[in-house]
Amino acid sequence: MGFLLIASIAGLATAALASPLSTEAGYGHIRLRSTKTINLESIHNIHIEYTKADFVGDLSVLYGDCESSTTQKHHHFIGRTEISAESRPKRFVWSVPGETFSGGCIHAFSGEELVGRSAPITIAAPLKKRQVIADVADTSGPWFDGVAYMASKNNSNVFVAEAKNKTIAIIGGGMSGLLTSHLLQSYLNGSKPEDYQYQEMGPMRFPVSLTYSDSGETLEIKDHEMVFQLGEVLNAMNKDKPELAVNFIPWIQSSANTPVSSNGIRLANGRIPSKSQVASNSSLAGVSQKSSNATEEAFAEEALEEFEGLDRNRTKEIASNVFLAHKHAIENGLFDFSVANYLRYELGVSLNVTDFIGGAGGGPLWDYDNVYFAATTWRTIDKGLESLPRAFLPHVQNKTTFGRFVSGLTYIPETDKISVNWRDADDKFSMETKSAEFDYAVVAAPFSKVRLWRTPPYSSLLSRAIASMPYSPSCKLSLHYKTRFWEHMNPPIIGGCGSTDIPGVGSVCYPAYKINSTGPGVILASYVSGTPAISVQSLSEEDHVAMIQRAMIEVHGPIAAEQWTGNYDRQCWQVDEHQAGAWASPLVGQQDLYLPAYYNTEFKTVFIGEHTSYTHAWIFSALDSAVRGTVQVLLDMGLVDEAKTVVTAWMGRWITL
Repeated sequence: MGFLLIASIAGLATAALASPLSTEAGYGHIRLRSTKTINLESIHNIHIEYTKADFVGDLSVLYGDCESSTTQKHHHFIGRTEISAESRPKRFVWSVPGETFSGGCIHAFSGEELVGRSAPITIAAPLKKRQVIADVADTSGPWFDGVAYMASKNNSNVFVAEAKNKTIAIIGGGMSGLLTSHLLQSYLNGSKPEDYQYQEMGPMRFPVSLTYSDSGETLEIKDHEMVFQLGEVLNAMNKDKPELAVNFIPWIQSSANTPVSSNGIRLANGRIPSKSQVASNSSLAGVSQKSSNATEEAFAEEALEEFEGLDRNRTKEIASNVFLAHKHAIENGLFDFSVANYLRYELGVSLNVTDFIGGAGGGPLWDYDNVYFAATTWRTIDKGLESLPRAFLPHVQNKTTFGRFVSGLTYIPETDKISVNWRDADDKFSMETKSAEFDYAVVAAPFSKVRLWRTPPYSSLLSRAIASMPYSPSCKLSLHYKTRFWEHMNPPIIGGCGSTDIPGVGSVCYPAYKINSTGPGVILASYVSGTPAISVQSLSEEDHVAMIQRAMIEVHGPIAAEQWTGNYDRQCWQVDEHQAGAWASPLVGQQDLYLPAYYNTEFKTVFIGEHTSYTHAWIFSALDSAVRGTVQVLLDMGLVDEAKTVVTAWMGRWITL
């Protein structure tokens, strides 16, 4: 792991301070402030000013009747701390109970002496009724409840909000790490992005909406709107740097003339038929393999479809609120079975038919990807998805260190800090590591790398998640051509992703940008994941490139040989030294088991990344985790105002504060 980002939270805006505040001078010692209206069953910051510079001693904060002048008469105790010349906190955390009455005041006592009192405070109903939480997400774990999170901590530890000049190490330079940094602070052939000679070797598209052809109804896919929001924020931050603009353009997911798997059938000229050709002549599709028992297969398919329940209502739910859909998937047992598990052990389908339908996959029946890939409208980023992290550069370059190979984390109990340990690139054989202490470590690195680190004794659940989370392999290979010849063939191929029946090729995707432009072009000539990726990643680069270039000639004809420049780009994620896998692929039982572990800060460490989210393999998944992780750190520090700012701004609709 060669990326270490050091962040400070000093730049965060404070939402509550921008709101009207109730204040009262108190009794010559301190002044207390809070928002004029607060909500039941929520958490708030109480701001404190010391009007008497030499005030020291025990300080207790309570809520009760405004006329009360004794600690014996109050509605509830908020917290206690010791004020000294060295320790003068400027805010406290108030977790407001559900039965709190309106119109009371916050009182501050030193012993039995009243030293401060706020103006009367209006108490309003919860922003979300507490019983609604169960209707929005899984309360047994995968639900980040800020109120419960704070209540679970020792009162003395969370009552006093920490100073904002803390240091935070963000380990990992993916999208979750970059967004966390922002929130806490608030090409091929040697070409440049503006040369448009690229293909995406990682994520490449964002589903936007799904329109039903029969009814015309359109479902907006809400999750990925966070990506578009991030683009807007970065563009505003870089308004004077147009070269860093993040511009979203249409992505062509499906195109009529892309190649299609044809079960060995070829056209008269030897080429692989296209999607439109097979649609107009079904004989070009060839003969697909059949199961050993057609009757049992039909029964199994129907029963599986009924169990999954992916009808239009379910599709709409996933598109509009994936967190609610996740909860219902758990309730309906979809996380208890893989396809093969359900067919074999629940329905008693024969092994042969089970394998024919479900294969050996061990992932749960969590069907969000089916909805995403049903999208009829997609977007991508002009000049490549690399534009997104590139737009962060001016804001993180002065606090980013590359070339450090992180080897572990060490908790320092004497300072209550976490030490990040590493070796430099030119000193890997040294028995001694270098280290630096931080107040918190936010780990955005995948578990496939973290499991090689030496770490503090995390809980059994978190340790097992780190040690055993599986990752899917994926390989991409792009080929560079002298011209965009495919757009001038008969029939032309205009964007889109197709497939072939050639072993080891998988999907073939054509650029959605600069259609019919002049100059060189790049085809994503092979995109495979799962078991086939394991096979192709074992090939030498020369053998892999040769195999895929031969396939492109079979798809397009001799022109693919004439036009190839010899340049290529190959990325196999399982053997990438920084990643060791393309995306997290939890097995049955793992996701719903492990998610709660990520929502607890252990040994000053917070884990983020797509592997800690509800969905996997999408940029949204990483951003979602960054919002959760950022709020988690802020709440750990008692900075409720800042946490609310993040939640409000970044679609944190699943986080209740």
